[in-house]
Amino acid sequence: MDTLLTIVDFLVLGLIIAIPILLLHILKWSTIEHYSIYYFSIGLLLLGLAIYFFAWWTYEADMMRLEYYGYNIDGMNDEEFYGKVLPENMEKVKSIQISVMGIGWKLKAIFGFIAAIPYLLIVYIGYILLQLIKRIKRNHSSDKIIQKKLYLCKNN
Repeated sequence: MDTLLTIVDFLVLGLIIAIPILLLHILKWSTIEHYSIYYFSIGLLLLGLAIYFFAWWTYEADMMRLEYYGYNIDGMNDEEFYGKVLPENMEKVKSIQISVMGIGWKLKAIFGFIAAIPYLLIVYIGYILLQLIKRIKRNHSSDKIIQKKLYLCKNN
């Protein structure tokens, strides 16, 4: 069960990382001339939804893990909370309980969204720099071809 929940966590995290890159490729092949406004507005919307889902899924996965290990969320004292938890799982259950009892998943989603805004900007700047480097290399290689042709013309 832990493996399945962890796989879903990594898939959603990979989606969060891939959304800005895929969005840039889609907008590059579209007919939109100035796609930076579209990139940031659609990117913020998609990243916000993905981060919201990731925060919710992390909370739900932790609750599923607690239930799987025998933790009773409706208990009134430690005996009722940990009554069905096996001794070898006690450390895992306590660490999961501590992570669940912190700030809520909605506040984690808000903090994650705020942290993702610079990532969206960094991906865009990196993409622009890559385009610039490719253009410079292309121009530089065409300059070498022209120089070779001129050299051959002078020698003949």
